[in-house]
Amino acid sequence: MLSQLVYVSNRKPSCTQEEIDKILSSCKKNNPALNITGVLLYSDTKFIQLVEGDAKVIMQLYDKIKLDSRHSNTMMISYGPIKDKAFPSWHMGTKKLTTDTIDFTTDITSDDKVIFDKILTGKEENGQRVLSLLKKFF
Repeated sequence: MLSQLVYVSNRKPSCTQEEIDKILSSCKKNNPALNITGVLLYSDTKFIQLVEGDAKVIMQLYDKIKLDSRHSNTMMISYGPIKDKAFPSWHMGTKKLTTDTIDFTTDITSDDKVIFDKILTGKEENGQRVLSLLKKFF
């Protein structure tokens, strides 16, 4: 069953840009064969990642992600079946956020800003709202 998972975690100070590049390189190498797509937003202190693919594969990947020493306090924001992938051609799109306090200069609403703050703290559980907001970054 096609599924989507979103999590947030704290980036450890020891996780350098070189480590981020390794994560992305690994995604580009491994994700096509696993039919995994998604996006990664990261700052100096946070990761927000959305992954999509077969439910079993996604959960196995998430179990590995939780053990990764480059971050801590991994919290699943949403998980569930989807009809279609939101990012079907991206084996791992990425965007670096320059700060955890985002100054939105797009058409984002004040409600979106509240949702983003909830995502960063692991308190947003509505997968559709999370997806809608993440799409605005890409």
